[in-house]
Amino acid sequence: MNVFLDFEKPIADLEGKIEELRQLGSGKTDDEAARNPPVNVEEEIARLQAKSSQAVADIYARLSPWQKAQVARHPGRPHFSDYIRGLIADFTPLAGDRLYGEDKAIVTGLGRFRGRPVALVGQEKGNDTKSRLLHNFGMAMPEGYRKVQRLIEMANRFGLPVISLVDTAGAYPGIGAEERGQAEAIARSTQACLSLKTPFVATIIGEGGSGGAVAIAAANRVYMLEHSIYSVISPEGCASILWHKSDKAADAAAAMKITAQDLLSIKVIDGIIPEPVGGAHRAPERAVQVAGDTIERALNELSGHPAEELKRLRREKYLQIGTLETA
Repeated sequence: MNVFLDFEKPIADLEGKIEELRQLGSGKTDDEAARNPPVNVEEEIARLQAKSSQAVADIYARLSPWQKAQVARHPGRPHFSDYIRGLIADFTPLAGDRLYGEDKAIVTGLGRFRGRPVALVGQEKGNDTKSRLLHNFGMAMPEGYRKVQRLIEMANRFGLPVISLVDTAGAYPGIGAEERGQAEAIARSTQACLSLKTPFVATIIGEGGSGGAVAIAAANRVYMLEHSIYSVISPEGCASILWHKSDKAADAAAAMKITAQDLLSIKVIDGIIPEPVGGAHRAPERAVQVAGDTIERALNELSGHPAEELKRLRREKYLQIGTLETA
């Protein structure tokens, strides 16, 4: 069953009518059809489908930042595991930080991306109640970020490019995480990313929240899916701090410049990956392959750079963010 967002009510109404017509067309007996002159059901369905497709295109062409945040969180949006299935062969997960334990919000591993051996890291949110609890809704503990450091060290040792797929509301803010050094783990994970000697490509596939996202996204190239978001804090969190009201989240989303389009304009990211019309959740497999094409091009462009140059370019990229250009 499709999950429609609040602003998709016109689409939901049309889809409901289409489903009713399908039931009507398939449920009539011969006697009923004889008593009631048949309506051209297929023709009416085709008309409504065209109207629905146009409504999707119109609505998604003018999404507000808050609406984009809702799309980025859509439960049907492809997650890390979907990208692994669609893009990676021979994926071998790596577990544990060798210090405390295993964190399942962050998944790391090795595999082959279109014939190329790579190291992979990303947040997994889960797609049902059981898997969401297992992965803690994609919010990592300190051991998750220390596991990332292990992966980066391995990538350096064996000369493996790194692909990062970011999808988290933020690092887990609970007492246990703070007691085990959440801030330090995030800082060292970010430092490890900046010190990597191989090509590093990060893609925001859903939410990119706060330091929990930056800790695995300090890459040579950072891309965002068209309707993903990337921010220092969630719109709800910002609204609660500034206005002490959660219903100001839409205002906060607009003020914070969280969309891919805003962030490209201020050079925080390097490019936008187009999504299928109506969002990645409407055609997950196609969205995954388009993202894969962008990642492949970026790795090809970066593969000719020496290790020290990759580090230098990455460092300069982040030092330039927020600087003012002077004439």
